[in-house]
Amino acid sequence: MPYKTVKAALTDMFEDLSDQDFSRFYHKLLDRRIEPRIRRQRIEDKDRLDIADVMISTFTEAKVVHVVVEILRDIGCNQEAADLRAVAIRFRVPVVAASPEPGASRTKPWMLLGCHGKHFVDRHKVELIRRVSNIGPILDDLLDEDVIQQEVYEQIRALPTTQDKIRELYSGPLKASEACKDIFYESLQIHEKFLIDDLKDK
Repeated sequence: MPYKTVKAALTDMFEDLSDQDFSRFYHKLLDRRIEPRIRRQRIEDKDRLDIADVMISTFTEAKVVHVVVEILRDIGCNQEAADLRAVAIRFRVPVVAASPEPGASRTKPWMLLGCHGKHFVDRHKVELIRRVSNIGPILDDLLDEDVIQQEVYEQIRALPTTQDKIRELYSGPLKASEACKDIFYESLQIHEKFLIDDLKDK
């Protein structure tokens, strides 16, 4: 699978943001109160490509995508945040959690109002077990992201049906943390896009 650089992923996302959303992103970036911080003089009068460079040099390639996703969510650009993380997983761009800003919202875009804060993959468990068909690349993503280890990967791959494989994920690996569910969700967005779009509409 081709590798897309962190810089390319960020600049593509920045270019897709409207001027208003990019301005909000810019000011939220300057408002971060945890270290490392980016000072105004480093990005003032810089274009979007230069700002991507500064962010990578400040946060490192291993953490910058997570920082960008957090800021996008804070300014309400939830679809852009999900798309960036999906690109990161698809092209093996590293995504490592940075320390959360004190008081920062942890609300995820798929935790919709009226669903009692239940994660998307939990809300639609029955439908996902019944309707997911492209399980092979999803298991590959979960292995690459350390949601499952090689032994578990091989055990799940050996199960006779896709439904059995999904049930096994729910009974073990997906119980580990919200982060594991996030990665599963993002892989589903890539490999089961039409199914996920259909479930979002329900």
